[in-house]
Amino acid sequence: MATNHSRSTARLMVSPAVFLLLCWMIVPLAMTVYFSLLRYNLLSPGTESFVGLANYQYFLTDPAFFAAIGNTLMLLGGVLFITVCGGVLLALLLDRPIWGQGIVRILVIAPFFVMPTVSALVWKNMFMNPVSGLFAYAAKAVGVAPFDFFAQAPLMSIILIVSWQWLPFATLILLTAIQSLDSEQLEASEMDGAPAIKRFWHIILPHLARAITVVILIQTIFLLSIFAEILVTTNGGPGYASTNLTFLVYAQSLLQFDVGGGSAGGIVAVVLANIVAIFLMRLVGKNLDL
Repeated sequence: MATNHSRSTARLMVSPAVFLLLCWMIVPLAMTVYFSLLRYNLLSPGTESFVGLANYQYFLTDPAFFAAIGNTLMLLGGVLFITVCGGVLLALLLDRPIWGQGIVRILVIAPFFVMPTVSALVWKNMFMNPVSGLFAYAAKAVGVAPFDFFAQAPLMSIILIVSWQWLPFATLILLTAIQSLDSEQLEASEMDGAPAIKRFWHIILPHLARAITVVILIQTIFLLSIFAEILVTTNGGPGYASTNLTFLVYAQSLLQFDVGGGSAGGIVAVVLANIVAIFLMRLVGKNLDL
């Protein structure tokens, strides 16, 4: 009886916070669903009309939608590949005793604390600018024509910028996992004559499997909504070459003032994000059960 009473008291005390959280999530979602069923353009106030699923049909059949889906997946896959592989290598390096190890760790972690807009502007103007950027200066110094990153490889440029931002996060998680590895296993394998590559492949990498899964899951949730880096560098162009799903919804709702179409795109983005999240959660569950 006492246990049931304490549980009821705990639920009663938590219920206001849960109610506010549900309202904070459900009310905007419900309004988005409602607007997605209307023909609602900000340039024509007072002319709203119910159109049902017409906005969804328009959004899903728009050629830009398929380009945005492809760019979103390429952006996600490219950043995950760079951050996971680079994070493992940096974690292995930082785990070794080197001179100035504390300073090196701070420098590796520093990019994660830079605002996305600021880092994108720094990369755009100081590094990738084809006229005055650092890469252009280095190319001219060796007699090579400067490469216009945002005109010739816009999506790859954004992948590099975002990877630079998220590499410290992956490094921290993987470094913590490596430091939790029992050193006796490595010492025993080294005494048995196992080379460094086999020690990494058969001991370190399996130990990092759970940490890598967590990195992939958390980064995927945030990478599906990358926006600021695209806005301040390529603005989705040239054409739709660097437009992801989030930027397409922004362009539909705030650049074309089509609230109905933008709301439908937002619902589609939420559904696709949840599908990816459910898939990754199952992947994490299987990995953690091993």
